[in-house]
Amino acid sequence: MRIVLMTSEHTPSFSLDLPDISVFIIDDSTRVSLGENKGYINASYIKIVNCEEEYFYIATQGPLLDTANDFWQMVLENNADVIVMITKERESGIIKCHRYWPISMATPMELKNYHISLENYQILQYFIIRILKVVKKSTRTIYYVRHLQFTNWPDHGTPASADDFIKYVRYVRKNHVSGPIVVHCSAGVGRTGVFICVDVVLCAIEKNYSFDIRDIVTQMREQRPGMIQTKEQYCFCYKIVLEVLRKLDSQLRTT
Repeated sequence: MRIVLMTSEHTPSFSLDLPDISVFIIDDSTRVSLGENKGYINASYIKIVNCEEEYFYIATQGPLLDTANDFWQMVLENNADVIVMITKERESGIIKCHRYWPISMATPMELKNYHISLENYQILQYFIIRILKVVKKSTRTIYYVRHLQFTNWPDHGTPASADDFIKYVRYVRKNHVSGPIVVHCSAGVGRTGVFICVDVVLCAIEKNYSFDIRDIVTQMREQRPGMIQTKEQYCFCYKIVLEVLRKLDSQLRTT
């Protein structure tokens, strides 16, 4: 396995640590479009190639009050069965993402084109599993989507425990079946980029493939500007690699 360690020349440039809501231009060549009219949504297709394997995602902004219907249209049109959410609805008193799922199994959510029911849920120590049933009103077609919300990311910085995030990313990968993995935080660039990078890296480690974190970040940024916003987020990706390799080394020493 070849791992490119982080040195000064391997560190991408970072802007100042700005708030999650950022203004940036979406590359039209990777933009996700809605329906036959190619309607707009703040979302980008992300394809990462590593050792001739491809990993496919949609990186998107957390839904706003008036974009939840568009968000679900995007999910269903792309046949996605897993949504990754890496933010709370509100952090430090600021709304980061408007809720686009029902909070009660007894009370469905009604949107313009979709009827959404919470079929089941499980609250774990560091993430929440929700099974959502989505009915397209015009055709009565039923879709089931697994909504996985990581709840252990602090309002500022990165998680104290790399292990919690590793378990979460692995759970997402294990439960993904069809379509791109839809990933969002607030703006859909910072934490979203960390998730995608870590997912690719963990897959590479499990298959004993080489990988280069700088190259993964470069590929992401070529398709959606600003992916992984801060140096701290970038270093967190390396922290995860070191944690996984440390455990592998410990396992090898005990066998």
